[in-house]
Amino acid sequence: MLDMDGTFYLSDRLLPGAVEFWRHAQETGLPFVFLTNNSSKRRDSYARKFAAMGIDVPAERILTSGEATARYLAQRAPGAKVALFGTPDLESEFLDHGFRLDMDAPDYVVLGFDMTTDYQRLSRLCDLARAGLPYIATHPDINCPVAGGFIPDIGAIMALVRASTGRDPDVIIGKPNREIAAMAAGKLGLPLESLCMVGDRLYTDIAMGQHAPIRTALVLSGETQPDDLKTSPYRPDCIFSGLGELVAALKAR
Repeated sequence: MLDMDGTFYLSDRLLPGAVEFWRHAQETGLPFVFLTNNSSKRRDSYARKFAAMGIDVPAERILTSGEATARYLAQRAPGAKVALFGTPDLESEFLDHGFRLDMDAPDYVVLGFDMTTDYQRLSRLCDLARAGLPYIATHPDINCPVAGGFIPDIGAIMALVRASTGRDPDVIIGKPNREIAAMAAGKLGLPLESLCMVGDRLYTDIAMGQHAPIRTALVLSGETQPDDLKTSPYRPDCIFSGLGELVAALKAR
């Protein structure tokens, strides 16, 4: 399983070693899936992003926390009525999985990353959480990196709901939680314990090693710096400067 931003590319630029990894996977048949906590876009959007960078990644090789959440709920409550707090892309994901979107009398509340929200919708989210409805979040990230800094992500909204209602989500699907890793294993048709998470963030990608549990590989091409390892409770099984060094290690084996 590979993280994308900071691991395979940075913004709209492929990182060193990305093409080498892609070629190695194609030549050897290495099974892999790209994994992202961003639930605001569908996998098709990411496939188009890869294509614009010259890499032809089939959409089925990409798993977002939004799709994983829809799959998770479809296994437990197919066709349920969902109060969905997310982007139009996330709404279409849930509609494609057979759910009915209903803000008035829902069976479940689902919170995704939503830059289109407003105060009225935030108030409704708190009302539904306060009413005790089952409450699911697509991922836990507190901030979303953007050009020039950060913007509040879903974790910040979860903190607002907690302050107002005293409730946290009953289930959080995305990294570092086991649920999204299990979904990726299902996509690949492999046992969970055979997978390795490759990424640049200690508290999401590498933390999956403890939550899933699975093996992990840290790449130092994105957020994490070597000094961060001194204070982190999350320890990768191996560390590489980037995907190029990872490919060299795979070939050496």
